[in-house]
This record gives sequence, structure tokens and C-alpha cells, in this order.
Amino acid sequence: MHQPNWIELAGVVNMRDLGGLPTASGAAVRPRRLLRSDNLQDLSPSSVTELLETYGVTDVVDLRTHVEVAKEGDGPLRAVPHLRFHHLTLYREDSTQTGIPAAERALPWEADERRAATGAQRPRGRHPGHDAFWSDHYLSYLVARPDSVVAALRAIAGSRGAALVHCAAGKDRTGTVVGLALKVAGVTDESVIADYAASAERVPRILERLRGRPAYAANLRDKTVAQQSPQADTMRLLLGALDLRFGGVLGWLHGQGWTPADTDRLRDKLLS
Repeated sequence: MHQPNWIELAGVVNMRDLGGLPTASGAAVRPRRLLRSDNLQDLSPSSVTELLETYGVTDVVDLRTHVEVAKEGDGPLRAVPHLRFHHLTLYREDSTQTGIPAAERALPWEADERRAATGAQRPRGRHPGHDAFWSDHYLSYLVARPDSVVAALRAIAGSRGAALVHCAAGKDRTGTVVGLALKVAGVTDESVIADYAASAERVPRILERLRGRPAYAANLRDKTVAQQSPQADTMRLLLGALDLRFGGVLGWLHGQGWTPADTDRLRDKLLS
């Protein structure tokens, strides 16, 4: 049974170290190479110190949109001069060139939710449509912003120390990018799926936390734990779709300019 390496720090509720996940060749991801998390805005000073000194974080891959960043403001890690930040939105329509200040715009996925409400009703709860809805949603990141996905993986591979990937909840955008990184490293499908699904344990706390944040309070008001909880079959469907359409994660990446040298760098980073 998969046992997540939870990192219990003040200010986050869904942070963990991916170290220990096994590959098909019998190796394992090294500890303190790749971390994943929910929103970092509430980190305490002691939590910042722990990330820097104990976990050796040098690079932060921020998958939030321009809207979220503008509404949330600078978090405490931004005050650390030597950290490298890679802000990589996964929504095509999320831009700084709209003419409307980001802080005054709606969250990009709210348009998706309105379309679902007026067309095919968004699935609720854990009936079979839940997994198909979310796996299609994750595929939309790859369609809309392949440049950001590739840049995120290269940021992980090129980090001097540990890379910390996060979004708001640390389960959907983060789960997609981290899942791809783990697959490139050769981690087994079942381990990638188990790590993705582990965030479900933290969803009640995630919702409680984000409902107190300026960017998310209104959007999450009526969302349920069941709607927001990741399920294993969602990641299984995503990996299956990539296998069927592109011959796997590497097949998709190669179509986006990813090279064998990129693969070697990411594997060296996570496994060596």
C-alpha cells in the first residue's frame, strides 16, 4: 500500500516528498529531489526555513494562473533571494495581455464550469463520469499549454536542489505535471496513480484552507469534497489516453520538442 511522504509544515496541508516511488527497473526516486504542494501563501517563517535548510528547495514551479497570483499577492518564499521561480500557467486564455488587470478577472476555469452547466452537466460525486471529466480536464492542460508543461519538466530537471511544484490545491495541475515527470523517470503506473490519489486524504483540509483565501473563496463556496477528491481511475484514464494517442508520455513530449537529452537530465535529477 502506498504511504505518502507527507511534509507537515505550518501553512500547507497537501505537501509531500516524492522520494521512494519505485521505477519499473527497480530503482526509486531519491528523497528531496521533487516535492509537491498546495498554495504556498501561508507558509510560516519556520516552514520557509525547513524547506530551504532541510529539504534544500532551490526552484519553485508555480502552476497558478496570472489571476491567482495577482489576487493572492507575493508569498513568503518570494522574499528569498536565491530561489528560482518558474511561473507557468496551464490555461491558454490566461494572459497578461488582455487589457484587464489580472486581479479583476475571473478564474479561467470558471468559464469551463459555466460551459459544463449549460451543456453537458458537470459530474457530481463519484459516479463514473467523475473520472472521465477530470482526465479530459487534465488533457486540456496539455492541449492548451504544452509550452508550460515542457518548461515545468525542464525546470524540475534543471533545478540545483529540490524542485517544489505547486498550484492552489496541489492535486490537479500539480498532479498532472508531477505525474508526467514521474513517468519520464520510469516510475510505475500504479505508483504514479497511487501518488495522485493520495491527495484525496487532504481534500477536506484543502477546501477549508482555500475558502479563506481571496482568490478561491467564492469559487469554492458550493464545491463538495466528493467533487474535488482525486480518484485513482482519473490518472489511470489520463495515462491510458496518452498511451493510446501518443504512444505514452514520452511520445507526447517528443511531439513538443522534448529530446532524449531532456529525458536523461530528468532521470538523472530524480534517480541519481
